[in-house]
Amino acid sequence: MTVPEKKRNAPTRSALGLGSNLGDPRSNLDEAVRRLEQTEGVTLVARSSDYRTPPWGPVKQDDFRNICVVVDTVLSPRDLLKRCLAIELELGRVRDERWGPRTIDIDVLIYGMERIAEADLEIPHPRMGDRAFVLIPLAEIWPDAPLADGRTAAEALETCPDQEGVVRLDG
Repeated sequence: MTVPEKKRNAPTRSALGLGSNLGDPRSNLDEAVRRLEQTEGVTLVARSSDYRTPPWGPVKQDDFRNICVVVDTVLSPRDLLKRCLAIELELGRVRDERWGPRTIDIDVLIYGMERIAEADLEIPHPRMGDRAFVLIPLAEIWPDAPLADGRTAAEALETCPDQEGVVRLDG
């Protein structure tokens, strides 16, 4: 007996991480989610609470506002990434400093059970298991989300450092 192939247009459960710390971060996140929802082939399944998080990396900057969303999509991983990058550009994202401040950042964290390791696309996102600003909102809406190391988001959160700096925001 053979395992049936995935239907050609069957949606794939995916997770995206979004963050902003320039302009009006709340509006930036809301607008990015709105544009994702308007994307043909993408259906919003869940949106996490908003979280205030300290900046990550060597660049001094304001705190971020972060969320995760779960979507079902018929887009390929590459096309989903292209749409995320297009939304970043539409909302004024400028890539002039790695880990620097940004109007919006949208990362493809998970695309079903796919594993992709290319120069500009790694799925599952290779560092999300160590980042509380990703795991806390992701575990809120998809605790069983599969990470690259075989753990779920909830399992990774149990030992993730820097959780005390991530604060859930009301409204």
